[in-house]
Amino acid sequence: MTGADGFRVFEPDAQTLVWAQSAHAQALRISADPGMRAANLRHGETWFVGVDALPNAADGSIAGAALQGPWSAHVPTVDHWHPAQVSIVFPGYPKQDRGESDANHRYRITRFAAHVDGLLPEGPARRRYLREPHAFILGLPLNVSNAAPLTVWPRSQRIMGQAFRDVTANKDPSQVDLTQAYQAARRRCFEQIAPLTITAAPGQAILLHRHLLHGVAPWAEDHTAPPEGRMIAYFRPQYSAARWLIDDDLETRNFGNA
Repeated sequence: MTGADGFRVFEPDAQTLVWAQSAHAQALRISADPGMRAANLRHGETWFVGVDALPNAADGSIAGAALQGPWSAHVPTVDHWHPAQVSIVFPGYPKQDRGESDANHRYRITRFAAHVDGLLPEGPARRRYLREPHAFILGLPLNVSNAAPLTVWPRSQRIMGQAFRDVTANKDPSQVDLTQAYQAARRRCFEQIAPLTITAAPGQAILLHRHLLHGVAPWAEDHTAPPEGRMIAYFRPQYSAARWLIDDDLETRNFGNA
């Protein structure tokens, strides 16, 4: 896929594979821990959220395996890699959690819980504010599976990004209620863009633009995964709120020429 689509899937790489194998061993240990399972299982125990669960070092390495690969030439320099998310999906995803509204559960099934990362709901009205401005999203598959694939809306980063810039104008984006602009832009993406599912294997890497609309498809009858479930590690390095908002050269710098 081209840079203009807002994502790239990189071909298998030996260095990336070594990292994925090391991370997979750690993910198996983490996801088997009773305390971690109790804290992270959602949607009827069909999704292990695993935010900040991977014990990687600040340089991204895990158990001595360096975080390297061809993707690194397409992202800004990261001074400190946060502990990666270990997202694990199990058969039956998504079941409805107790307390989850029918509308939210239906959205997770029909729209794959499509979202832009970093916009967190706050208060009883669940108004959306930019609380986690990410530079990009890097997904690293940890095992072989076609189940519950990552789903993206190609080029949606253009619609979403422009909506955020329009509503914030010259204000600090972290201080602006983005709810209405976010929801309206998301509806436009659903109306204008067909979603695309992405599958990749250990040794590959998936790079997403920070404004790209994405989600996870439900587990279908023909989907397969190892007994531990479908595992992907995600890094989301932080940007400043101002850098998160601007329309810069990310499409060429991070994703290659269109």
